[in-house]
Amino acid sequence: MHVAYLSPLIEPPTVREVGVPFLAVAGQIHIERNGYVGTIILDHPERHNAISADMWIALRNAAIDLGDDEMIRVVVIKGSGEKAFAAGADISQFSEKRQNSESNDGYDDATSEAYAALSNLRKPLIAMIHGYCIGGGLAVALSADIRVASDDALFTIPAARLGLGYATAGLGKLVQLVGPSAAKRIMFLADRFGADEALSMGLINQVVPKASLEEHVAVWTDLISSNAPLTIAAAKASINEWLKDETARDFKAVDKMVQACFDSADYQEGVAAFMEKRKPRFNGR
Repeated sequence: MHVAYLSPLIEPPTVREVGVPFLAVAGQIHIERNGYVGTIILDHPERHNAISADMWIALRNAAIDLGDDEMIRVVVIKGSGEKAFAAGADISQFSEKRQNSESNDGYDDATSEAYAALSNLRKPLIAMIHGYCIGGGLAVALSADIRVASDDALFTIPAARLGLGYATAGLGKLVQLVGPSAAKRIMFLADRFGADEALSMGLINQVVPKASLEEHVAVWTDLISSNAPLTIAAAKASINEWLKDETARDFKAVDKMVQACFDSADYQEGVAAFMEKRKPRFNGR
């Protein structure tokens, strides 16, 4: 259910909407909406939120749904329960879905579309990580712009212990974050490491006590939600272009987004609020 605005000055609803619009045979993807914040929940507790083939498709759909929702300014992705963000792809399905390179192609298409939908969100995406964050689950977290982890988080990419090949795009994101040396350490050892080591590598942005994880993430979502949406969208687009190979960069669309900031009512509101020493009320226009 989407609630339409009657006026751009009306504040978004604060009543939490909880839905299960994206069902999977094994596991589910839930969406919650609370004011300007949308949350995607990986829900497969009996397998530590391992992501099934159907869940990859549902994850893509959830990202697109929240991306198209004009009321949502920031998206959080998290795992249900107390034990895991996501324990990777659901290995119990590999004998059926990933028997060989041919059958793996279809599976990889679904995962690639999910990663792309998350990565291409114009809105900031925060991964709220606790417990196990493994393999495909870590790849989902890498699709986020910001990663906040609790002090009980455990990370690993176990590809070398399974004999499977790891997609180039996923490794590219890992290398961009931690550099080639740390990426090789993660891939070659295929061991588990904790939140403090992940922070020292640059894999995550912040480590907080597990009991206050949601509170810390809420502080960041509140800050992001109160800032100018057009400015944030332009900044995210610009940063993402800089991450591309130099020959593939195209800043024309980004330049238009920057110009739109200066032509917006939000820019006028921001300057006026600063001069009047009050909190601005941005509407994304």
